[in-house]
Amino acid sequence: MPSDHDLWPTLDELQREEFELELPGLSETDAYELGMLAVSAASAQRLPVAVGVWRAGRQLFHCGLPGSTLDNDGWLRRKGRVVTRFEHSSLYMARLCHDKQTTLTEKYGLPAARYAAAGGAVPLRVRGTGVVGWVGVSGLPQLDDHRFVVDILRKLPR
Repeated sequence: MPSDHDLWPTLDELQREEFELELPGLSETDAYELGMLAVSAASAQRLPVAVGVWRAGRQLFHCGLPGSTLDNDGWLRRKGRVVTRFEHSSLYMARLCHDKQTTLTEKYGLPAARYAAAGGAVPLRVRGTGVVGWVGVSGLPQLDDHRFVVDILRKLPR
């Protein structure tokens, strides 16, 4: 029987996806609009998620939708710290750890209470600049969290 990890994209696919999602910029207004796009889509589907957008270590957007919990907020921040540290999606790092049969704690000495290699946070890469922040959701199974964020980012103008 295949494991859940067998359904995940490969590291190469995840890396290509990150670069395909590159943005022309990320102002405070852009972050708000991105957050609201995610909230609107999640609300329409009645998803119990927390949504966050961060740039340069600063939280520019947060919303906890009905059914989300304080735990979702914590998971969101932990996944975002992974993006900030490695400039890859939290699912990329989860896949990397799975493939190498290790954890962030074992390989990098990062405490699990502060870092989560679990899908749902995606780097915000700006053309000509690099990774400037991240957007994420928490509240669904981790692959669904990741796919939700990627779908929202794909709706943005390039």
